[in-house]
Amino acid sequence: MGHKHTKEEILDGALAAALDDGLSKLTFGRLAKRLGINDRTIVYYFPSKDALISDVLVAMGLGVQEMLAEAFTAPASDHITLVRAAWPVLQQPATEKIFALFFEANGLAASGIEPYRSLVTELVAAWIAWTADFIDGSDQHRLAEAEAAIAIVDGLLLVRLLAGKDSAARAAQRLGVS
Repeated sequence: MGHKHTKEEILDGALAAALDDGLSKLTFGRLAKRLGINDRTIVYYFPSKDALISDVLVAMGLGVQEMLAEAFTAPASDHITLVRAAWPVLQQPATEKIFALFFEANGLAASGIEPYRSLVTELVAAWIAWTADFIDGSDQHRLAEAEAAIAIVDGLLLVRLLAGKDSAARAAQRLGVS
């Protein structure tokens, strides 16, 4: 009897495939070939490509949250303090593929392509809510500071990916976060 693959194993493989090749090349057929399994096994756990993509993006986000949770050791008073804690973690080379994938999903979402439009909208809202939990103050203050932190981080990461590490480092310095 052959090896039975779990949903988690297939999801791990799908995330690795997306990180290597991008979301646009993530298909049941390619993933099955990569994992050495029948594509029906994938469909058993992920009945649609939208379901697979959704779980891949959520898994990616949870991984980043795990990395950042270690950096957020004390509640921040504002967005700059939070970004100062996050930036050293986010500029590690290991995160480049993760954020390239995130920005691919963002581009597809901005173009109105489903499921990306709905998924990324939900993910960004979840990120803001998660980030707000690491900021002190009233609910309104925490929300505004979390939105500002996400805006700065995403901008710095985009500059890092497209203009290079040195450009992002200069921008972070000018913003007072490094």
